Amino acid sequence: MNSKLSNGDIYRKVLTFSLRRLLFSVIYIAMLVGLTAGGFLLADKLWHFDGSGLVGMGIGLVIAIVFIAILSHFFMYVIQAGQIAVITKAVTEDELPENCWQTGKAMVKERFATVAIYYAATSVIKGLFQELSRAISSIGQSVGGDSGGAVGSAIGIVINTIVSYLCDCCLGWVFYRKDQGAFKATCEGAVTFFKNGKTFFKNMGRVFGIGIVSLLAIGGAFFGIFYVVVLQFPNAIASLASEIKEITASSADEKWVQILSNPTTLGIAIAVVLAIIVWSIVHSTFVKPFVLVGVLRNYMTTAIENIPDPSEFSILEQKSKKFKKFKEKHADEL
Repeated sequence: MNSKLSNGDIYRKVLTFSLRRLLFSVIYIAMLVGLTAGGFLLADKLWHFDGSGLVGMGIGLVIAIVFIAILSHFFMYVIQAGQIAVITKAVTEDELPENCWQTGKAMVKERFATVAIYYAATSVIKGLFQELSRAISSIGQSVGGDSGGAVGSAIGIVINTIVSYLCDCCLGWVFYRKDQGAFKATCEGAVTFFKNGKTFFKNMGRVFGIGIVSLLAIGGAFFGIFYVVVLQFPNAIASLASEIKEITASSADEKWVQILSNPTTLGIAIAVVLAIIVWSIVHSTFVKPFVLVGVLRNYMTTAIENIPDPSEFSILEQKSKKFKKFKEKHADEL
């Protein structure tokens, strides 16, 4: 497929979605940090029992997570789906709209009239591929012992990364096949992967390569920043470590307790966690969309050249035990 639009051209035009996603992410972080820290400080002043600050921090964290989940459910999906819709349009039609943001929103509303329809379609996609993920991960765990579990976890991380991209590609196919029902288009997209799995897996090297470089560069930089910030609050870190030590006295021999009850290692742990959170946001917001353009272009080229027939959906029944339930529920779309 000859194209006048390069991956870089498409990426730069869809950055409008990334910037909006970044804004929401900043709001989420502010809520998470503000409510968690506020819960710790408020509880420490109002309540006077061992671990009160830690309990307050937990309550603040739960409240923050609830608010973030609600906002993500009703707003973030438009940004994510809209970006995939516009990328799909660009790689299949070799042109970009003047206003990518408005076009993306319109495409999402046209394909998924309500939030419920969108999440129903994406749940089918994730259900199909995540079952594959669990099946492959269990191979490592079946080796036996802790080493088997470690192998299984490592395999799971790899597969889940691939699944994330496949779900996005499958969603792109749902946008492309707008003349078909969302469930039928989802099945076509999934079958395309299973029929051409070796081809797609070969192209996953750059996914992991860029991911590792991104983690080391972005994650490492933010770890340094956060660790410097943490060092500015030695009293607060010491107080938190002391509370952790008090409420986990019966588990003092556990390695994680020894780490978290020591102010120095607790500070490092906090910096690591914060760095991973920020890296995840920056990577998914700015790095992943660039990689996705190339992956989606390859996926769509392969899929368009060989659109699956409904008779081939039996492949999904072999790969996923849950597919029969999905099929029965959406039988009117096939």
